Amino acid sequence: MSDTTRPKRYRMVSKFYKETYGEKVYKLPVALPLTCPNRDGSAGVGGCTFCGEIGAGYENRPAWMTVRMQLEENIAHIGPKYKAKKFIPYYQNFSNTYLPLEDFKSYMEQGCIDEAVGIAIATRPDCISNEYLDVLQDIQQRFQKDIYIELGLQTVNYHTLDKINRGHDLAQFIDAVLRIKRYGFNVTTHMIVNLPWDTMEDTIEGAKILSSLGVDQVKLHALYIVKNTLMAKWYEEGQITLISAEEYAERVVQFLRHLHPDIVLQRLVGRAPEDNTLFTNWSMGWWRVQDLIDDMMDELDVHQGDLCDYLNGKAVRKFIDGGQHE
Repeated sequence: MSDTTRPKRYRMVSKFYKETYGEKVYKLPVALPLTCPNRDGSAGVGGCTFCGEIGAGYENRPAWMTVRMQLEENIAHIGPKYKAKKFIPYYQNFSNTYLPLEDFKSYMEQGCIDEAVGIAIATRPDCISNEYLDVLQDIQQRFQKDIYIELGLQTVNYHTLDKINRGHDLAQFIDAVLRIKRYGFNVTTHMIVNLPWDTMEDTIEGAKILSSLGVDQVKLHALYIVKNTLMAKWYEEGQITLISAEEYAERVVQFLRHLHPDIVLQRLVGRAPEDNTLFTNWSMGWWRVQDLIDDMMDELDVHQGDLCDYLNGKAVRKFIDGGQHE
């Protein structure tokens, strides 16, 4: 396993939680009975080409269970195991704002349990509107809970967005982030760093765009190939190839170096059960991929944000304050 005591050269979410709430905080996955607009025909059919029928929630309880039932079961398991007292219910699977406003309000309220310091809602950029944000603002004020919104983007390359059938474009992501930020909510963006059509340039540009938008947190993933998906068909037919673990680590390091130092990293590599996938983390365990990244940053003696020199008028900084930038 990865050495959790090893000093990190990037801002990890565990440290952010401890600074914000004074102790460890654990996210509790919640599944709702819903779907995505690129599955039901509103923004496409079939869903993202990499996404299986159960979505991303491999650790979720069944969606037929009430929110409170799911939270109680998870707390009963996680609480004693990790001596945890504070939690963030995480509405994880599919698009959790893609439902009628009243239903959305009810589900969000159910997550505001006493042990929760906030709620986290995973959704798509095209499922963010002022009306839903108004609901969350009301809940924030009534229940005194922090609001975390997690947006799936995956790549800033709009040609790749089309390839993976996201059903939204980069402009919609930018619009969603700007709207969320006006409400003062915390924004997390999910990125897949090794999509077959993307290059190192796409990876670096992704870090720059997220930094320029003032995104609060980032969750990085290595692409895994889920069985019985269109991506799996392409993979088995040799239509796509994936970069090596070493190349993945190189991309993550460059992403981190160009990322603003204040942005929090939720993770640098994802996890998925191998029995449901054709390819997962080069069959080497997520912690070994994490170690590759940490080792590379140590060897290069680099850290998050050391190449974040492109904001606030880079070309004119030489005329102002000896070249300092923000």
